[in-house]
Amino acid sequence: MCTTCGCGAGQTLIGGHGLKQRKQAGGQVQYRVPDSSAHEHSHDTIDFGSGPAGAHAPGLTQARMVKIERDILSKNDSYANENRGYLAAHGIFALNLVSSPGSGKTTLLVNSISALNGSVPLAVIEGDQQTDNDAARIRATGTPALQINTGKGCHLDACMVGQAMRQMGLQDDSLLLIENVGNLVCPASFDLGEAHKVAILSVTEGEDKPLKYPDMFRASDLMLLNKCDLLPYLTFDANLAIENARRVNPDIKVIRISATSGEGMEEWLEWIRAGCRHASVTKPAV
Repeated sequence: MCTTCGCGAGQTLIGGHGLKQRKQAGGQVQYRVPDSSAHEHSHDTIDFGSGPAGAHAPGLTQARMVKIERDILSKNDSYANENRGYLAAHGIFALNLVSSPGSGKTTLLVNSISALNGSVPLAVIEGDQQTDNDAARIRATGTPALQINTGKGCHLDACMVGQAMRQMGLQDDSLLLIENVGNLVCPASFDLGEAHKVAILSVTEGEDKPLKYPDMFRASDLMLLNKCDLLPYLTFDANLAIENARRVNPDIKVIRISATSGEGMEEWLEWIRAGCRHASVTKPAV
């Protein structure tokens, strides 16, 4: 038995070890690790994301997975470009809000809508696997909101959002806020036609979230460090969280914010207003 990690003969290990078979009485097969005292200790991490596809699916080769992903994303990008063209033609500033479940996205949205106080026409698209609870909270502010339920799907895609946009009949020179399904993985890969992805990280999560889910923070232009009013009661290191976000995306803008106390809200709202002004003035002349 290896005295460093406890592995030894008779165990099946997944990692960098060459496994050998040894038949026992009764035809049973026992797997053992040759020279266990000398092997590298790589079996404490199983990495299914190291291949060309960056993922694993039983029964599919890496090449097949890459082709399927390219086909799906290519079709999605086509819909996203249609959405982007429509939004640009009508001067609509669209944001794709992404986060883990429980980050405070909906509360931040409700308070942001209240603070904007009708200064800009806006609409909201809500994404969840089930229920229209969040859309109902938005509608209670008097703001149009359409719920997209994705069922077993873990993210919104551009086709879904395009259908929602057509159904809502968005106003020209307006703001569209898209609250994606709570998930820091899949939404990173799917362009919806938005101007920016906005990642919301709450201080009740871990400072290492940007390192654990780098694709999302790399794809986002703005990170809202939310629930900062709770920092006095937590061991969360806000500076480290920001440093980690900038390790994966040196250009990401960060706003420390609290929808409860109001900290950072004006900076966030001014960032939105500036985006709306830019979308309006760059709208093609009719």
